[in-house]
Amino acid sequence: MPKFPIAGYSVDFPFEPYDVQKAYMEKVIQSLESNQNAMLESPTGTGKTLSLLCSSLAWLLVKKAEYQATKPMVPDLKDIDNLESLQDFLNLKPSTPKIIYASRTHTQLSQAMQEMKRSGYANVKAVVIGSRNQMCIHPEISKETNNSNQINLCKYAVKKKQCSYHVSVEHRKDHEEFKEAGVIDIEDLVTKGKKLHTCPYYVAKELYKEADMVFMPYNYILDPKARRANQIDLTNTIVILDEGHNVEKMCEDSMSLQLTSTDVASAITDVGFAMEKLAQQQETSDPEGYEERKDISLDDLATLKELLLALEKTIDVIQLDFKKGATFGGEYIYDFLSQASINFQNFKAILSLIDNILQYFAVIAVSKTSGTKGGGLQKLADLLVIVFAHNTDEYREKVTKCYRVHVDTEEQNTYGSRDGWKSTKPSSTLAKQFNFWCFSPAFGMDFLRGVRNVIITSGTLAPMKPLISEMGIDMPIQLENPHIVSTEQVCVKVVSQGSDKEPLISNYNNRDNPKYITSLGRTILSFAPVIPGGVLIFFPSYGLMSKCQSAWQESGLWTQISNIKTIFVEARNKIDFQDTMTEYYARIRDPTSRGAIFMAVCRGKVSEGLDFADLNGRAVFIPGLPFPPLFDSRVVLKKQYLDENRRNNSEMISGNDWYCLEASRAVNQAIGRVIRHKNDYGAILLCDSRFRQPQQKNQLSKWVQGHLNSPGSNGITFGPLIGEVSRFFRNAEKKFGNPEHQIKRFDYGTLPSTSSTSSRKADNFLQDGGWGKFIKAMEEKKNSSSSQSVIDTYKDVPETSKLQNQDFLSNLDGGVQSIDFNDVTSYEAASSSGQLESNSTGARKRKYRLVENDKREDLLPELGPEREIEQELPEKRVDCLKY
Repeated sequence: MPKFPIAGYSVDFPFEPYDVQKAYMEKVIQSLESNQNAMLESPTGTGKTLSLLCSSLAWLLVKKAEYQATKPMVPDLKDIDNLESLQDFLNLKPSTPKIIYASRTHTQLSQAMQEMKRSGYANVKAVVIGSRNQMCIHPEISKETNNSNQINLCKYAVKKKQCSYHVSVEHRKDHEEFKEAGVIDIEDLVTKGKKLHTCPYYVAKELYKEADMVFMPYNYILDPKARRANQIDLTNTIVILDEGHNVEKMCEDSMSLQLTSTDVASAITDVGFAMEKLAQQQETSDPEGYEERKDISLDDLATLKELLLALEKTIDVIQLDFKKGATFGGEYIYDFLSQASINFQNFKAILSLIDNILQYFAVIAVSKTSGTKGGGLQKLADLLVIVFAHNTDEYREKVTKCYRVHVDTEEQNTYGSRDGWKSTKPSSTLAKQFNFWCFSPAFGMDFLRGVRNVIITSGTLAPMKPLISEMGIDMPIQLENPHIVSTEQVCVKVVSQGSDKEPLISNYNNRDNPKYITSLGRTILSFAPVIPGGVLIFFPSYGLMSKCQSAWQESGLWTQISNIKTIFVEARNKIDFQDTMTEYYARIRDPTSRGAIFMAVCRGKVSEGLDFADLNGRAVFIPGLPFPPLFDSRVVLKKQYLDENRRNNSEMISGNDWYCLEASRAVNQAIGRVIRHKNDYGAILLCDSRFRQPQQKNQLSKWVQGHLNSPGSNGITFGPLIGEVSRFFRNAEKKFGNPEHQIKRFDYGTLPSTSSTSSRKADNFLQDGGWGKFIKAMEEKKNSSSSQSVIDTYKDVPETSKLQNQDFLSNLDGGVQSIDFNDVTSYEAASSSGQLESNSTGARKRKYRLVENDKREDLLPELGPEREIEQELPEKRVDCLKY
């Protein structure tokens, strides 16, 4: 593989890097060389992951070679006169750091590891840290569907030495299958684990110690509970947080917890159940008997139950305003727990006891003597891990500053969420919900202060200044890369109104407006024929997506759109979601298909981490701004928190600015789905008039702003807007070529003309596409083959030519003398099946005549005067237009 000099290092790279890749790799190496933190933005499709891996590994290998050359020799014990020299050697810390590459999901990690395998650094030792659910190969434990139960079953089997796979780890970890391999991903670990009859999960932990690069989800680093469970040591490490646009919220969410009255009551019941079960086992010869439960005693369980009863009482006595709830400072958490006699002195013993109880529940659940238990106890344990992480005044001061305690009535479905934010629908009971919310990402990032340096990178980090201020750590090295694609590859348009002039704005007051929902559907229907391949629609919320789906199905718009492109809807369920994605990709690959539409939500599964390159995603619609729910208690308190801190630190972002940025960042991430590599092209259609406002424009990624500020990107009327998009795809298709299996889509044909004036007149027919379809039918009768591009263009439509009402025929251009359809006066919405359909149930067959138009001879020269075209006519006249 060729090598290129980058910032003084020789970097293996599969091809000569582009300027944006060179700039990116220089910043990465600068950060590593100077031990300084960096925040680097490079748009999706610029080769960010490959550049990040190659530059960081090139630097690491040089440092590793330098260390090996200067590493002190291990002293010979025979020559040691005293223990001081040996102790000095043992105290030496390795100077070669370990790189931890973290991303949001295992899917994203898998993609990065595949990139590394294809690079010149495939032999570098790298391993992934994953979950038991992904790696367990035990014939019984692996079948457990409840994640908590599976974890505790594994812990119990390991402690009792009942898992043969774990027992073999010690002598299998040095096997050549692991030692001689370079990059080992989850699939490799599982395959080798089965082959060698050893545990992939625990082997990965052993390989972690010797690996040069370790891949893991970034909640394993940022979440203290996960970090504790996985025993992640951050000493002398370089932490790379890829897809870092999520880090801010991840820090807050991982440090926040919720405990409800139901959780505490459930914990009390579970402890009572454990006491009853152990008492029975003590009196009988149960094989899971009392004598084997030396880590759990009835006295300890009785003490824990007393603590839980006191905690329940503490929650019950909190006085609430049932409309607003009750809010306290972060320090209240210590007073709250102390009233239940939970403090720094006994929390470790409580955590140990809860851990043993959860393992016990997992065992008896497998033996079918009990259902799933322990959820409330696990929540309490998670709370204690955060609250009592450090017994220092400094830590408690940070808790006071960064946290708020909010008590409210318990939600009906505390497990449910809406667009990433908890539902605010209260329960009819007086049960309470105790929320311990962190409002400062800096609190979570503070746990990384001991690392060598941090690199946060993503395709969508802008604007960086407010993000850095919230992170609370210095970022002296920064980069905002332009996109690698040219202006001919991206078409960005603001669609501020529909074809019926209805304003497109998805704000709180308008999103339930039937006229808006209908106009949005018609807008998608109008654009669908001119966009090849796949179309992504990112709604601001599941609620709006559901309303549109229902309304379009009732009105028939759903059927009309589906006749052009099959519609798929993002599923909440993981299994259903995977099936839906598989069907979507299959539909795109189908050579007989005209493409597909995928309806999803911003911040959802589809908005990041999935591949929509080329025909998988030729256009993305953004019908609205995904603001957090304005009256959600957590959102209200977050805004208050930021405004309070801004008074003391002018660098901090205000509450309202944060609120707007939350929406813009989600939009930026969704937009990134459309351009995936240097030869990709696509359209970005912002279907909300608010995108014309300077504030919203300025919060979009810089590369998007450049296209949005180009002439004609906004303020253009609907008809010409479709023409611009159609023309864009025709030109892009000519320049960048088509995939091997080209998706079928509407070809409006090129209307011959002798002058630009007549061409503009002809375009009056094309504002809704109907007359163009009719001409296309006539032309195809004469010549079925064409060498033209399958995407043709609209011309510039004069503003005077507007669709005034729903009667299609009444809006045909006045220059048409007559079109005789045998006086059929009713019509239905056009299907777009792509070809004329015959009515097999006995439809009437008619003939129609295209009457000569003296004023439009330049438009239809090939048809000739009084030329009669005979064809079987379906019963519905609109079926003539199914092209």
